Amino acid sequence: MESLGEEPWDVVICGTGLQQSLLALALSRSKKRILHIDPNDYYGEHEAAFSLQEADSWAAAHAGVSESQDLKTEGSSTIVLSNKDTVFKKASIWKHPEAADHGLSFPRAYSLALAPQIIHTRSKLLEQLVSSRAYRQVEFLAVGSFYVYDAKASDASSKLTRIPSSREDVFSTQSIPVKSKRSLMKFLKFVMDYDSEEQKSIWEGQEDKPLSEFLASTFKLDENLQKYILALTLTLDGRVTVVDGLTTIHRHLTSMGLFGPGFCAVYPKWGGSSEIAQVACRAGAVGGGIYMLDTKAEAKDDANDGEITLRLSNDLSVRTTKLVTSQTEAAPGSQSITRLVAVVNSPLTALFEVVVEGAPTPTVAVVAFPAGSATEESSASDTPIYALVHSSDTGECPAGQSVIYLTTLASAQSAQQLESALDALLSAATPPDSPKPVCLYKLQYEQSLSAREPSSTTRGSVSTFAFPSPSLNLAFDDGCLEAVKDAWKLVTGGDASEDEYMVFQDREGVGDDDDVYE
Repeated sequence: MESLGEEPWDVVICGTGLQQSLLALALSRSKKRILHIDPNDYYGEHEAAFSLQEADSWAAAHAGVSESQDLKTEGSSTIVLSNKDTVFKKASIWKHPEAADHGLSFPRAYSLALAPQIIHTRSKLLEQLVSSRAYRQVEFLAVGSFYVYDAKASDASSKLTRIPSSREDVFSTQSIPVKSKRSLMKFLKFVMDYDSEEQKSIWEGQEDKPLSEFLASTFKLDENLQKYILALTLTLDGRVTVVDGLTTIHRHLTSMGLFGPGFCAVYPKWGGSSEIAQVACRAGAVGGGIYMLDTKAEAKDDANDGEITLRLSNDLSVRTTKLVTSQTEAAPGSQSITRLVAVVNSPLTALFEVVVEGAPTPTVAVVAFPAGSATEESSASDTPIYALVHSSDTGECPAGQSVIYLTTLASAQSAQQLESALDALLSAATPPDSPKPVCLYKLQYEQSLSAREPSSTTRGSVSTFAFPSPSLNLAFDDGCLEAVKDAWKLVTGGDASEDEYMVFQDREGVGDDDDVYE
C-alpha cells in the first residue's frame, strides 16, 4: 500500500457512479495510471443496487435532511470532497411483521436499484458498450408493455390498458373505436418522420406549446388517446412540450423492434445501471486501474507543486494532477421526486405476457397513472405516477415475487399517493379469483438533483472535474454521456484521437463467447 503514494497518478477518480465508471472504461486502454476510490463500501453511488441488509443501512444513513456543505472552503486551499450525500433524503424502511411467513427470503436474494431506468435500444450508451466490448459482460433484458391505469373502468381487472405503439397494435386493440384508430395512426405515422422538412411545418412555431393541446388541435385525439401518448413520454410533471414530447415518442417508436420484435427498451439484469457501473470498473481494473472502496478522501491543492495531494481515510497520501469526482449535494430549489420500492409476493404474471410473436418474455412492465387517477379526490395528485414493475428474471428478487418501483414528483402528500398507487396496481394486476398480493418490504425516499452542469477548473497542470448527479428521468438520458467524454478529454489531453473514444478491439485471445475480464 505504501507504493501507492510514491509516484503521482495521472488521474484519481472518486466515486463509482455510472459516469465515473464509464470514464474508467473509456480510459481502460490509455495506459494512464488510474486510482479509482469510493467513500462507500459498494459500487454504483447514486445508481447502486442493494441487498435488503444494505438497503436498511443506506436508509438509516439517509433518513434525515442533511445540510449542504461547500465544495471548497472559502479562503483556504483545501478542497473538501463531501462525504455527505444530500441528493437522497427522508429514507425509511417498512417490513411486514410476518414477512418470512409470506415468503420474504434472505437479504442477498434481493438487489434493489436506487434509480432504475429503462434504456431505449437506440441509446448511445448501448452503442458505446458495444464498441468498447463491455457489452459482453451485461445481460440485457426486454422491457415489455406500457400500460395506462384507468380509474373509471367498471371493474379492477379492466383498469390496466396496454398502450398500442405500432401499426399492428393499433389495429388489433379492442379498446379504441375505429375512428379514433385512424387519428392515432395518423399521429404515429407523423412522429416517425416528424423532423423531416415535410413534417416540420406541422409543428414549427408550436415547440413550447403543451403536447396535449397540440394532440387535440392538430390530430383531433380525444382525452383517452392523449393519455396514451403522454404516458409514453414518461414525463414526471405531465407538462411536456411539443418539441420534447415528439422527440421522446420518436425515440420510443423507432427503438421498437431494433433488437428483436415486441420491445423498444432494455434493462440490465442484477440491478440496472449499477451492473453497468461494475462492468465498467472491472474493465478499468483489467486495464491496470487500482480500486479502493470504503475510502474517503480530502484533497489539498498544492499550487506550488502543480499537484493535488489526497489524504485518504486509510492514512495514505496520493498525488495527482487530475481529480474527477461527482456532485453529491442537492442544488437549492432543485426538482425532487419521491420513490417507493416495494417487494411483493406475486409474480404479477399478467403484466409480462408476450404480445408479439417471436418476442422475448419481458421482464419489465411500465404502468402510468395519469394525474389524480390513483388516489381519492381529497389527496389526488396533480402530476402522474409511474410504476416500473420488475419480474424475478431481473435477478432483483426470488422467483414468485416482483419488485415495483413507483415514482412521482415530491410533495407533502407524494408518499401517501405512491402507497395508494401501489394498492391500486396490485388490485388491477391480480386475477379476480386470486388473493391480493402481500407487500413484504418497502423502501421509500426522496431524490433531488445537483447542479445540472459538470463543474470543471484548471489551473496550470492541475484540473478538477465533478459530474452532476443522475437525472430523475425514468429512461436513460444520453445527455450525461457528453460529460463523460469531456472528462476523458481532460484526462487524455492531446494523447488520444476522438475517433478512439470508447472504440476498442477485443483483448488478445478473447473470442465472441469468452469472458473479457476473467
